[in-house]
Amino acid sequence: MLTELRIQDYAVIDSLSLRLGSGLNALTGETGAGKSIIVGALSLLLGERASADVVRAGADRAVVEGVFDIERNVAARELLATYGLEDEEGLLIVRREIAASGRGRLWINGSATTAAVLAELGAYLVDLHGQHDHQSLLRPRQQRALLDAYSNAGELSALVHAAHTRLHTARGQLKQLETRARETEQRADFLRFQLDEIERAKLRRGEEESIELEARRLAHASELAQLAESLHTDLYASEHAVGARLAEIRRTLDQLIRIDDSLTSWREVVDNALFGLEELGRDMGRYASAIEHDPARLDELRRRQDMIFRLKRKYGPELDDVIRTGESARAELAALDTSELDRAALEREIRAAQENLARAASELSAARARGAGKLAQEIADVLPELGMSGGRFVVELTPLPEISAGGAEDIEFRIAVNAGFEPRALARVASGGELSRIMLALKTVLARLDAIPTLVFDEIDAGIGGIVAHHVGEKLKRVAADHQVFVVTHLPQIALRADVHLLVQKSDAHGIAAADVAVLAGEARVRELARLLGGDPESDVSLKHARELLTTRS
Repeated sequence: MLTELRIQDYAVIDSLSLRLGSGLNALTGETGAGKSIIVGALSLLLGERASADVVRAGADRAVVEGVFDIERNVAARELLATYGLEDEEGLLIVRREIAASGRGRLWINGSATTAAVLAELGAYLVDLHGQHDHQSLLRPRQQRALLDAYSNAGELSALVHAAHTRLHTARGQLKQLETRARETEQRADFLRFQLDEIERAKLRRGEEESIELEARRLAHASELAQLAESLHTDLYASEHAVGARLAEIRRTLDQLIRIDDSLTSWREVVDNALFGLEELGRDMGRYASAIEHDPARLDELRRRQDMIFRLKRKYGPELDDVIRTGESARAELAALDTSELDRAALEREIRAAQENLARAASELSAARARGAGKLAQEIADVLPELGMSGGRFVVELTPLPEISAGGAEDIEFRIAVNAGFEPRALARVASGGELSRIMLALKTVLARLDAIPTLVFDEIDAGIGGIVAHHVGEKLKRVAADHQVFVVTHLPQIALRADVHLLVQKSDAHGIAAADVAVLAGEARVRELARLLGGDPESDVSLKHARELLTTRS
């Protein structure tokens, strides 16, 4: 709920801090004192468009700040989390500045934000009656939600939404499948050509390197054989081979060791050199004899290199890309082959989802029809007490051509204020006072179902008095048992039922009009009620009457 409203340099308001309590808060004062201006300032915290005209004369900017207790307001806290914002220990602080130049800035708990975010959040904080923009009950979605809650059809509504989501998902999957199948069919011949060309090549990952190595050997076969044979001869096969010379060196070393055995470790060095070079010489001989002179094989390798090069130019740039292109073509063609089976499965799923949706929607429609009649009657019973004796309220259920996520029908609350007129949509009710009282009738019946914590009624007493005003006060008090209610009024029948009575007074500060707000209690409240009663607020008779009203209020 709204716990504090701070306003500075806004219209005729110099500076005020307005503390609000739970229950019914009444705001009274002389005509033109600035009561509705305070409501206008509050609307800025709900995302209303701002104008530089609201800046107090001589000031640089107007500032409006509201403190809300949202500890139990789950919807508001979830929305804050969606935007990465956090509440301050269950408190929400909204601040808005409007510069005289026309530029404005907004903050939520110290973080800069936009009017759009503020408006979205405000819908969970305050329902402001007196101008259409912030009246949640004018919104079709809210009307549908309230009817479902009133009809105990919340679970059925959730089932319809879930069934519609499943149907929508299955239809989307079928559409995607058909799109892919058409696209694949259109390029099936090309895919088959790609796949045939790549598969005939029998490509292997990494084969380019092995082909290049083999081709290089074949191209240099004579040179390789000559060099290898030379090494074989020099190291192992000739009379003066390195191996023979090392054998002589080893014998000389053995003679030294027999004389000086400290040289023994060098025998291993010579042995390793001898054995290693002899092994290399023998291997070179085997390598030379194994070299093939195969021009045909070389031509074959060159042709394969050329083929791989062409495929890489078409599907590459690398061999792996060519192979992946073939795999992708194979997968697309396979999907085309199985698309009919997939289509049949999805069509079965769609039929089942349609049946589930139709069944759930039919049950929901029946529950709504029962609830609509009862709700209309309950509200019709309240309307005469609120000055609309000829009023008629209906909940119109209009069948849709196709079941939506919200059900099989549109829901609209409609009202005829006077006898003999056809009911119209709530938003088309001309009088602001009548609209506010209609909203009060709805809130009276639906208070326990409405999750918005704070309700503001600005024009609710327009054109009423006497017993009707008494009933309006009763209804406001009843709604205030479930909500924080903030009402701007000129009627004592409403003001006397307030849990918190606030008085707006206009003064003249330095030649500029200014408004201030005071919380009334005791004799100050008695005097204000005496003024509202229309008598002399200082006469004993008026004061006595005001005290009696306060004593006997229900």
